[in-house]
Amino acid sequence: MPLDPQVEAMRAEREGNQVPQLYTQTLAEARAADLASIQAAGGDVEPVHHVEDLTTEGGVPLRVYRPDLTGPLPTVIYFFGGGWTLGSIETADGISRKLANAVPCQVITVGYRLAPEHPFPAAVHDCHDATQWIAAHAGKLQVDPSRLVVGGDSAGGNLAAATTLLARDNGPTLAGQLLVYPNTRYGSDTISMRAGDDPYLFNKTSVGWYWDHYLTDPADGLNPLASPLLAESHADLPPALVITAEYDPLRDEGEYYAEKLHAAGVPTTLSRYDGMVHGFFAMSGILDGGKLAMAEASAWLAEIFRDA
Repeated sequence: MPLDPQVEAMRAEREGNQVPQLYTQTLAEARAADLASIQAAGGDVEPVHHVEDLTTEGGVPLRVYRPDLTGPLPTVIYFFGGGWTLGSIETADGISRKLANAVPCQVITVGYRLAPEHPFPAAVHDCHDATQWIAAHAGKLQVDPSRLVVGGDSAGGNLAAATTLLARDNGPTLAGQLLVYPNTRYGSDTISMRAGDDPYLFNKTSVGWYWDHYLTDPADGLNPLASPLLAESHADLPPALVITAEYDPLRDEGEYYAEKLHAAGVPTTLSRYDGMVHGFFAMSGILDGGKLAMAEASAWLAEIFRDA
């Protein structure tokens, strides 16, 4: 189908204002512009009963969003997007608040280190270390360790998938994984990647720019912790919801990953949003598709937590 009318209007506004692509800016400019764009499109900031910033003993920042519930609580550990190069706990603030209220559940966002200052695999290890730390401090954090899910959008989805691979062998036990338009394969040459050349939307040049910052050596892209699609086995991973967007260069690799999980016996739900573009999950303030995807993710999480 064509671009969703709301997406078309957003794109036309960007073209009319000649909004520069993030990859044409300095890192400082791109990081500031990314945050401003996400906050503008995310809608009203939802109040949450308790919000607290913490730091693990290993120095990884966390932000806890806790609804007005009695613990131990089902908990989502969330990794923000931004191509491993942009983003922060702040860019995932809107998503985290909405999930905490809608599921309802506790959400803990991880402030992993960014590239190029800290290239692969720093972010992967920060995310897995934080996940292990949260599980080990379940009592203090009011976490129910039997109802622990990892999730993220874009690069955050990539990091969530990588974290499940590490957790399968090194713990903790995870009840699910929420993967929103995840990167799953370095150097993808898919139909959606080849078609992703719109100068006013996230495109294949954007994808390459992020990978170039993340990897110090292209050979690292063959590591399953960078490209989870290349893992030797996807068996015994936790149930997954994979959300993709029709007009997203990453669409095909996200859907290939869902197929890999399903073939390995992992209970997997794949949900493609027609007419949508990369980033729509964080745009629920201006895109009805974002609201629908948030509702689907919340309902799936609630079901996972009921069944765990």
